Amino acid sequence: MSFEAKEPQLLISAPSMDEEVFRMRIQGDLNPTWRPRLIDLFSGAGGMTLGFTSRMGHFFQPVWANDFNMYAVRTYNCNFGTHCVSGDIVELLRDPAAAPPRAEVVIGGPPCQGFSLLNKLRDGDDRKQLWRPFMEVVRRTGASIFVMENVPQLIGSSEHQEILTVAREMGFSTASARLCAADYGVPQIRWRAFIIGCLFTDPKKVFPPKRTNYPTDLNNRRIFAEKDVPYIADPGPYKTLREAISDLSPPEGTEIREEPPPYDLHFGRTPTQKSLKRYMAIPEEGMNRFDLQKRAPHLTPECWIKKTTGGTDLFGRLWWDRPGVTVRTEFFKPEKGRYLHPEEHRPITHREAARIQSFPDDFRFLGPKIEVARQIGNAVPPVLAARLADCVYALLLASKEKEWPTSSARSSAAG
Repeated sequence: MSFEAKEPQLLISAPSMDEEVFRMRIQGDLNPTWRPRLIDLFSGAGGMTLGFTSRMGHFFQPVWANDFNMYAVRTYNCNFGTHCVSGDIVELLRDPAAAPPRAEVVIGGPPCQGFSLLNKLRDGDDRKQLWRPFMEVVRRTGASIFVMENVPQLIGSSEHQEILTVAREMGFSTASARLCAADYGVPQIRWRAFIIGCLFTDPKKVFPPKRTNYPTDLNNRRIFAEKDVPYIADPGPYKTLREAISDLSPPEGTEIREEPPPYDLHFGRTPTQKSLKRYMAIPEEGMNRFDLQKRAPHLTPECWIKKTTGGTDLFGRLWWDRPGVTVRTEFFKPEKGRYLHPEEHRPITHREAARIQSFPDDFRFLGPKIEVARQIGNAVPPVLAARLADCVYALLLASKEKEWPTSSARSSAAG
């Protein structure tokens, strides 16, 4: 079942600043000479930074970044410069020689395992408190805006309230929301929580950003009730898996290849004969472990047979004409989620996962394949990050009371 963009289900309001910035960005009309300085903490490979930079139409200037994983740091520096520092942010803040420079904006995602529903030992998890050094960097660098990302379960938690309290004590007004990446043009149903703080105005004026894409299939699940976020005036349909990966030929080999993208990361695995029989037993898109049990109980693990509820995405095939599901760090293991190709008897490849995350093919990932998978799965989708950057850009413009720097204005000034 589907519906059209102009039907009443879509809450469309008057154009806002974030929508105007969005339109200018996709038309290539943002001013490339105005480059607010940007710091990315817990940066991973740099998916969030990517959304703030020129490959996504923005021109923020990354000046410092940090991550604990050395492979992620190598990937970040390969794509953005040499300013990403490896190490524990708590220890770095104790070293005067490692002080981050001044910046207008601090972004990042303190590790989320402490909040995650997947972590059964989350009570007392120290990783829940890594937002504190994040806010310390905001203070030390003089940033006037911050954007913090985390799992959707952060919203409403005690840690969420602590973050808002500390931000308020530092002089920040804040806005919080759960956002679905598919609502912003990412071919993936991926929910994340975001907190945006601003020193000079209320960020609720531009956040959450208006949605740019709408679901055409009522089977697209909305597990959180963010129904009051309006759409831009002319939203498009959700980006689908077919749009993201259908042009790729079957993968070759089982390792990263010395080939130009996209085929450098388009490799497969060597499944056992039992695994291959399981794949072949559920050949239709959308099938999952319950279909496997009906069709081939002799191939179904006993633990799945005993687990009669939940886990409908386990060992599932993706759908061509829907967005993909959340790409996690072990997307290459079908028993971990709905990661089987819609037609071929295999899990998705690293390149397919990167595309589902909205990474452009020319973004370079470094490290062994396990580490590359971790970088892909942990990233904020760059296309979603770009919509967050639209909000930040709109706030900064308002603070400086600048004229909208359109290409026509630049041409007139040049003349």
